[in-house]
Amino acid sequence: MRAAPVPAETIALRALAFLAASPDDLTRFMNASGADPADLRERAAEPEFLAAVLDFLLTDDALLTAFCESETLEPRAIHLARRELPGG
Repeated sequence: MRAAPVPAETIALRALAFLAASPDDLTRFMNASGADPADLRERAAEPEFLAAVLDFLLTDDALLTAFCESETLEPRAIHLARRELPGG
């Protein structure tokens, strides 16, 4: 029996939490996206912001691999989640 797919928003929120656990990675995300700490709190539920989180993750193979390993997900799941969010 296969597990139900994880919703795209859930994957992106987990990715944001993963980034938040690493100050260097979080800083790189904020610099790349133009977000500040207030944005992280205020916009975390916005599909467009979550898309930016996944976009950032997908630009760094090592970071993507580390996230996938921590969440027991295949990289394909991240690509599919990104396609479900705005701009995908």
